[in-house]
Amino acid sequence: MLVEAAAQVFSREGVGATTNRIAERAGFSIGTLYQYFPDKLALLRAVAERHLNDADRRLTEVFAQLRADAPAFDTTMRILLDAVVAEHADRPRLHALLHRLAPRGLDELATVQALEDRICDEVAFHLKRCDRGGDDPQQTARTVVHTVDAQLHRVMTRHGFDVEALMHTVNQLVPPPGRTP
Repeated sequence: MLVEAAAQVFSREGVGATTNRIAERAGFSIGTLYQYFPDKLALLRAVAERHLNDADRRLTEVFAQLRADAPAFDTTMRILLDAVVAEHADRPRLHALLHRLAPRGLDELATVQALEDRICDEVAFHLKRCDRGGDDPQQTARTVVHTVDAQLHRVMTRHGFDVEALMHTVNQLVPPPGRTP
């Protein structure tokens, strides 16, 4: 309850959120909140951890379905981008804050990097499968994933989510066969 309340208050108030408002939203006393979280940054880390776990679980399902169905590359990327946008669209202000401020220790950083690596590996698999990866599909996948990540977290959280714009970015980085960038 406290983590969901924190997500709601951070989403509404951004960095101006206070532990008092989070405790009030959760229906707990401030003393109870402090029994579990020493400060609002600890709450923000808990929200970030929940987001990463939810995203990992959802993307694992999407990856399995894409491997089973093996759609064309554009369809594959659209399904993947739809899933990624869905993980962020409900609370864009919160996700911008998480991306910028959630402090990461070494364990948290390793978790984020492991998820990024899994996404890169999956995109590389589909690049190879669809003969769209060029000479180095793994490097192409890293470029696509990190470019989309920057566009998603730094631009779209402030200006609205647009899967078509993300697809345009992907097609600029990985042009269809017969078309050069």
